[in-house]
Amino acid sequence: MDEEPRFSRRRLLAGAATGLSAAVAGCALGTPQSREESPSGSDSFPDEFDRPGENPGQPEANGGLSDVYEEVVDSVSAVRIEVEEGAAGGTAWVYDDSENYLVTNEHVVRDADDPFIWFNKNGWREAAVVGKDFYSDLAVVEVLDGMPETATGLPFVEEPVPVGTEVIVIGNPFRLTGSFTTGVVSGRNRNIDLSDRAFSIADGIQTDAAVNSGNSGGPLLTPDQRVAGVINSGIVQGNNVGFAISARMAREVIPKLIKDGEYRHSRMGVLLRDVTPSIIEANNLSKTWGVYVARAQEGTAADGVLQGSEEEERTVRGRPVEIGGDVIIELSNDGVTWATPTTERLSAFLALHTRPGDTIDVTVLRNGREQTVELTLTSREGVAER
Repeated sequence: MDEEPRFSRRRLLAGAATGLSAAVAGCALGTPQSREESPSGSDSFPDEFDRPGENPGQPEANGGLSDVYEEVVDSVSAVRIEVEEGAAGGTAWVYDDSENYLVTNEHVVRDADDPFIWFNKNGWREAAVVGKDFYSDLAVVEVLDGMPETATGLPFVEEPVPVGTEVIVIGNPFRLTGSFTTGVVSGRNRNIDLSDRAFSIADGIQTDAAVNSGNSGGPLLTPDQRVAGVINSGIVQGNNVGFAISARMAREVIPKLIKDGEYRHSRMGVLLRDVTPSIIEANNLSKTWGVYVARAQEGTAADGVLQGSEEEERTVRGRPVEIGGDVIIELSNDGVTWATPTTERLSAFLALHTRPGDTIDVTVLRNGREQTVELTLTSREGVAER
């Protein structure tokens, strides 16, 4: 008996027979369609996958952002995951011209190691997950059948883009492949807090470009076609606030995922809070900024090195406030020194300038006096806390 083709065996286009569920991979490609899907797979392009430029009545692009779209869209793909519970997915984009790698979010491919990839003008291709990192929500996927010639690599920006920079999002919200939105970078150095994990992703980019379910994993692009960040639609605050994992973070993580399949993150072992007016008043602080150590977790690197709050509290404006904890005001490692007025800056320093095993200098305000202590970082793997 002849071997059944791989695409048929794995139900390449079984979406119409299986209910689609956003819960499968975090970002749905869409709701079930009532029409019958084409049984011929990649040889047939339904209306929602119409090929730009192949309609003789279609007007020509008029330059500017339209040109950017035409040049980039073939390098952005849809990701589809098919498991017993249903089908879901998100977006990915071509990382390297010389290899068959795509970048996406970890939560997009978490539930399956064999996603399908949809390329504009080329249809479905099989893929495999090369590496994924729960702590940065990044993943790398390899196309098994080779990258289409029209899908070329998108480079990262060399430096962080300033607030106000125009940015472009291309992705697959609600199964609407190749969708294009624009906006600006509306904030930088944000901690990205996702509902399915008890820690933050550091150095995030905030944008007002429209992102929705299905955009996760797609590129946040500058007009010169460089990737400023990797969209994460797992959190959307209000109508005009979306987030992306920064190019700086992705440049650290992705090469390690390709080489080793994983990335190890630094951990201090502390529960932190931003210094607030109430903390300043309750602790009689001489500085009006910093990061307050609420707790040094037992058995971690910080245990016995940093001082957390005492059990005692003080009432300020009718509310109990912790007292007695260190206030971190500066971090230093291997010649790189950061003042740390916020938890966002502290998180970014650990993510971008340290590795597990590094011994860093931590300058704290303790009992009204400044002092510097040494702390040897451990690895975050297997740890749920921030």
